[in-house]
Amino acid sequence: MTQDFGKMMRDAQKSLQKMQQDMAKMQTELAAVIVEGTAGGGAVVITCNGNQEFKSVKIKPEAVDPNDVETLEDLVLAAVKDAATKSQALLQQRAGSLTAGLNLPPGMGF
Repeated sequence: MTQDFGKMMRDAQKSLQKMQQDMAKMQTELAAVIVEGTAGGGAVVITCNGNQEFKSVKIKPEAVDPNDVETLEDLVLAAVKDAATKSQALLQQRAGSLTAGLNLPPGMGF
């Protein structure tokens, strides 16, 4: 019985180490993937990577109206939210494959 428990603990440790290595690899891969969030038909474009590190903001000149700054602010916010949503979906997709074989309780996976 003690040997079985010891083997089970070693196997669990190996599984944990592999999952940690896979997670580190996934984070490196996600850092290289760029997603774009857009608003206003492309008037505002936000880029970020799969780790939700925002990289750039592009605003078309016609989106800039000094008399209507509020609309531009709304467009920027909408584009940021769009980029974050796409990045999060990418993370969930990739992380889901790592946790698929695990028997995690509901809400514990990605």
